[in-house]
Amino acid sequence: MLKTLIRAILLAGLVALGGPALAQPLVPGKDYRVLQPAQPVDNPKRVEVIEFFWYGCPHCADLQPALKAWMKQKSPDIELRRVPAVFRESWIPHTRLFYTLEAMGQVDRLHDEVFKAIHEQKVDLGDLARMQAWVAKRGVDPKKFAEVYGSFGIDSRVQRSIQMSKAYQLSGTPSLVVHGRYLTSPAMTQGFERTFAVVEQLAAQVRSGNAPAK
Repeated sequence: MLKTLIRAILLAGLVALGGPALAQPLVPGKDYRVLQPAQPVDNPKRVEVIEFFWYGCPHCADLQPALKAWMKQKSPDIELRRVPAVFRESWIPHTRLFYTLEAMGQVDRLHDEVFKAIHEQKVDLGDLARMQAWVAKRGVDPKKFAEVYGSFGIDSRVQRSIQMSKAYQLSGTPSLVVHGRYLTSPAMTQGFERTFAVVEQLAAQVRSGNAPAK
């Protein structure tokens, strides 16, 4: 109940602001850090924002209401990508879970449900059998799920997540990377809604071509 109330307050705060805004300039090393080297983006014509997360991370779960509120009012040229981070082998089952749902076209429907299952309902989704039972109750063919889960394509995506977690110099989740250049997080900005104000400001720097101080 307390966690639900906190999430509601955070979300209401973001909406009340009428969109993310910063009262003061960004502080390098505090609000964000510059990635060296910068990483490539999928679509240079858009401002790419990557959300690095882990389903087992409670802070990632807590970020979702503010993230969804921001998505409704973000700058139109920003394109969000979700990438599961991998810091240790025990994170790989959840990474495979995300990519399997994505491959089956189920992420939009079940992404938030996974967070709720793990963090609110205390459902153990740590292995394939439990995942199959869980998705089956939500209308997903468990046999097909297992086939995709164990496929070469998912293997490749997991390896890519491992590589990206290192290349983007992640130190925790959730983290957000703006156009392969700047990394920020709620831990750095001291607040979910302020995180997205920082993201918008860094996106503006990308558009202008004027890099903020390192």
